[in-house]
Order: sequence, then structure tokens, then C-alpha cells
Amino acid sequence: MLDSKIPAGTLEDKWTDYKGHCKLVNPANKRKLEIIIVGTGLAGASAAAALGELGYKVKAFCFQDSPRRAHSIAAQGGINAAKNYQNDGDSVFRLFYDTVKGGDYRAREGNVHRLAEVSVNIIDQCVAQGVPFAREYGGLLNNRSFGGTQVKRTFYAAGQTGQQLLIGAYQALERQVALGNVQMYNRHEMLDIVMVDDKARGIICRNLVNGELERHFGHAVLLCTGGYGNVFYLSTNAMGSNVTAAWKAHKKGAFFGNPCFTQIHPTCIPVSGDHQSKLTLMSESLRNDGRIWVPKKQGDTRKPNDIPEEERDYYLERRYPAFGNLVPRDVASRAAKERCDAGYGVGTTKQAVYLDFKYNLINKYGKTEAGKLGIENPDLETLVRLGKEVVKEEYGNLFDMYEKITGENPYEVPMRIYPAVHYTMGGLWVDYELMTNVKGLYCLGEANFSDHGANRLGASALMQGLADGYFVIPYTIGNYLADEIATKPIPTSHEAFEQTEKAVRDRINTLMNIKGKQTVESFHKRLGKIMWEKCGMARHAAGLQEAISEIQALKKEFWSDLRIPGSINEMNPELDKAGRVADFIELGELMCKDALARNESCGGHFREESQTEEGEAKRNDEQYAYVAAWEFKGESNWELHKEVLNFEIAKPTQRSYK
Repeated sequence: MLDSKIPAGTLEDKWTDYKGHCKLVNPANKRKLEIIIVGTGLAGASAAAALGELGYKVKAFCFQDSPRRAHSIAAQGGINAAKNYQNDGDSVFRLFYDTVKGGDYRAREGNVHRLAEVSVNIIDQCVAQGVPFAREYGGLLNNRSFGGTQVKRTFYAAGQTGQQLLIGAYQALERQVALGNVQMYNRHEMLDIVMVDDKARGIICRNLVNGELERHFGHAVLLCTGGYGNVFYLSTNAMGSNVTAAWKAHKKGAFFGNPCFTQIHPTCIPVSGDHQSKLTLMSESLRNDGRIWVPKKQGDTRKPNDIPEEERDYYLERRYPAFGNLVPRDVASRAAKERCDAGYGVGTTKQAVYLDFKYNLINKYGKTEAGKLGIENPDLETLVRLGKEVVKEEYGNLFDMYEKITGENPYEVPMRIYPAVHYTMGGLWVDYELMTNVKGLYCLGEANFSDHGANRLGASALMQGLADGYFVIPYTIGNYLADEIATKPIPTSHEAFEQTEKAVRDRINTLMNIKGKQTVESFHKRLGKIMWEKCGMARHAAGLQEAISEIQALKKEFWSDLRIPGSINEMNPELDKAGRVADFIELGELMCKDALARNESCGGHFREESQTEEGEAKRNDEQYAYVAAWEFKGESNWELHKEVLNFEIAKPTQRSYK
């Protein structure tokens, strides 16, 4: 049932051989084929642009006012590529190995190696589009360091890399819209997949402005709808980010892969109270130039600048000398939690650690700039001033954002940070061609489970989204559509469209007719609390079993006491949100079941029962070296299928960053 379709041959030749032997669709036939793309972030916009350029008839759907509002815009720190511009030992193999190891050996070698190969093309593509990557004095593109690596391979545009990459993809998309190859549907939300003869043949979507349901046919459907981190309520995701499109596909037969693999990001602005609806990320690139520490004394209430150097515990440098502050995200997050749980946390909530830039302001940047300017024996004030000028170039907008949110100047006072839910490695199961187990239904970017295993290396999300859209799907979708040329467009009056639309309409009516007393937001908050406390940074069997029972009870309460104001046939954000939260509740239950079934620790999935004497994640490769692919079998009922992972090159070892 789970054919990954990994090509035969040596690892470095698989993708080249695939491209040389896959089926092709000639240009005249491409004009006859219709493709639906749901989501227009980096994966969706790049796929729509690439497929439109090839000549396919593309319909692209986004629930925002414009593709430029996709959550890809929020990515800050950079995008990885194995260019080796620094001549510091990087290579395609090194990026492949770092990604497999960083994901704690829970990703397919074939997919990851392809990602590393394609990474070098992405940078060239984006530069050609005019993406303003940072450059060195000589004009070459600059790089910086990210967690989980010992080389500089991350290309960046200050602290707004995602925004600049999205604008590049958006321009490419809009060019195809202007040429008539892509038809855009803004403010439309996909609410179900239409199946004809066991193939995905279209979607039912809701016009979010007037509330009307619409039917759209496609020879293939691509889901590019991002991750599901908002199941935790408080996360770094945009408020609108949701799992609905992927979840509808799951309930139509698409397997959900590794749902419990959630990434906790170590450098977020800490929670300040119950009033918050989301959390703000500080780019991981800041770990490149900052030092993370807590006071050596428990419960120390002194201001950070009053704590002398010898009374500070640079705990990541102490525990992981080889990588220091640049350990992978899961390792850095757990280490921060451990220090706070042990009573060394800082700030009013004591759920924070310090990220301090003063050392590099003075030593790394200040002294270098002073040397360039020929200033001999500069005083401390001069070093700090010169260092600030360099840091402003690299991170200025991030520092400004932090000051606006907290009222503290990070040039003068260390940032307070704490881990928060960020990226989801789980998603719809896909094969090497990015097709789910449902024929004609593809899934790209963060919405699929592929490439990152149990933990994503920083700066790899943008890389995967653009790799899938620009360089993978244009080849792999042709391999499927070559056999669909004779399939004429199915009229949307077809019985399958009628039945699917009726099911969608009935669900909306059911939601509106509950007429209870509680708001959608209140249910979402309660779900998030259960998920964070019992399926968050640390999990154990008893807590997960409790969470499953609590979520099942919450679901019953939701469907009996929910109140949605307004009506159906109008703009109604509360109704939109209600449908998404209903899906989150069901997903939350599956996430806990997946976490319970995986009785090992790996990457972002930390089972307290499975850890080393030093408190590190302890894998169980004999029993759990597989992708967990869950098949929906009815309410609160799933069947687990396993795709065994084989490692020919990157042999699994106990991860060590010491």
C-alpha cells in the first residue's frame, strides 16, 4: 500500500535517472490539462508559476486577499543551499547528511538527497528573479550559520528572507496570471476533495466574501497549504494557518504521515499572558551571533547586565562544545526547558533564557570594524557602536521588532527567549513524486511529511517549498498526466461533485445550527492547552492517554455547545474559523495517538520514558525506523501503516553535537 517509488541506482544518480526516464506531456497536450493548486505560499506560488510556464491550465486558490499574504512571508533567517561559497567544506552530500542526521534518521534518503541537489538551483533561480540576497563587499552572495551545521550555507536578506522569496515567486505567478495561464481565486477556501473513479478530480471551495460554495474540476489537485502548528493555539504561525485542506484529503483516503512530529523553535519571544493569540519568532540566525545563558544561581532576580560573566551559565556551550549555540532546534529547545524547569529561568514568568549579543557586538564585529577603519586600541563604547552598525545591517528589523513588542532594546539588554511551536514535520504521506496514496492528489511543501524526518534544520523550510514547486513537481506530475491526456474535463454537474458539495453544505448547516453558548476561540484555546501540556516539548504515555480522552470530550462539547454568530451566505470569519477548529480537534486526537504509538524519542518527539542518562533523545531503530502513515477509518478510528526506512549511506547513530 505504501510504494515510495524511490528510483533504483546509486543515491547521487536517482534524481538524474528519474528525470531522464519519466513520461513527458507534449506542449499541445499540456494546454488540454487542468491543474488545481490550493495554497499560494512558496510551494504553491512556485508550482503555479512553473506549471503555468510549461503551458498547463492552472487554477490557484488562496484564502487570503493576495498570495503575498501567505505565511511564507514570515520566515526570517534564510534559505539553505550547498553552494560552498565560503569554501568551508560544504557539499551536496554534507547538506544531505546534516538534514538526515538533524531529522534524527526518520526521513527517506532519496528525497533528502534530491532536496540537497536541487538547493543549488534554487539560489540561481531566485537571484534571476531579483531576490535581494545579502552580499559581501566583493559582490558575492553572503552566507550565515544556522543550527545543526558546522558550515555557513544559509543565504539571507536581512531578517526578511521569506518575504523577499515570496515576492519573487509571486511575481513569477502574476506573470502567468497576466498571460492567462493561471487563473487566481483569492478569498476562496477549499473544503473538500472530489473523487471520481478513485482519482482526485476537483475541489469544493467556499467563497469567503459571499459564502457561496463553488465546484472546480482538475485533472490533478496539488495541496500546498502549509503546516498545522496552530493546533497548539499559541504558535509562531499566522492566525489563519490551518490543517483543513490536508485534513479533508485525509478523510477522503490520503494517509497522514508522522502527525506527532512537531518542531519547537528555541528562539521565540516568551508568553506574557492569557491575552495572547499568537507568538512571535526571533530568527534562529540570531543564535549565530548571540550567546544563550541563564544565571548560575537559581531564582536570581538581578537584571542581566548586573550579573557578572563568571556567574553566567552558557549552558549550550557547556553541554555541546562542538556546536555550542548552533545545536539543532530540538536540542536547543529541550535544553532551555530543562534549565527553566530546574529553576534557572529568567523574566517575570521564569519561563525564559537570555540571548545576549554584547559579546559579538564588541569582539566579533566591533574589533573587525575598528581594524578596517584603522582605529588602534578602541575603547569599549567605540567597539559597541561599531558592532551595532554591522548587526543593524544583518538583523536590524528583528531587533526593532523585539523592541516594539517588549519595550527593551536588545542592543543594550539581552533578549529573553523561550521555545514555542513552529513547524510541523508531519503531513500528508507522499511518495518520491510528491503524490499521496490517492491518485492525482499531490502535496507540496510543509503540508507533506517529506524530507525533514523528526526535526527540521533551520532555513530548510523555504528550501523545500521552492524545491518542490520549481524543480520537482514539473517533472513528476508529467509522469502521471501523460496517462490522463485522453480524459476530457468532467462537468461539475457530475454526481461526485453534487454529493461532495451536499456533504460540505450539510456540515456547514450543522455547525450553524448548534446554537450553543461557547465561542470558537474558547474551544481552540482549550485544545491548545491540552496539546501543549501533554503532547508538546515532552510526552509520556499516561499524559497522552489523558489527552486523547480530554480531546474526545472536548469534541463532544464542541458539537453540542458551539455558538457561531452571523449567517452562512455572507462573509463570516467565525464560521470559517469554526470549521478549521473542528478539524484541529480531530487532528489533535490523531497526533496524540501517533505520539503514544511511537514509544521512542527522536528529534522533536521526546518521550520521557526514552532518554539517555544525560537527558538526550534515545531512538529505537529496531522497532521505529519507519514512517507512520495513518489511514482514516471513521470517527476516532485510524489504522497504522508503516513505510520502513532504509539507510544505505547515512547509517543511523546516536546523535551527538558535543
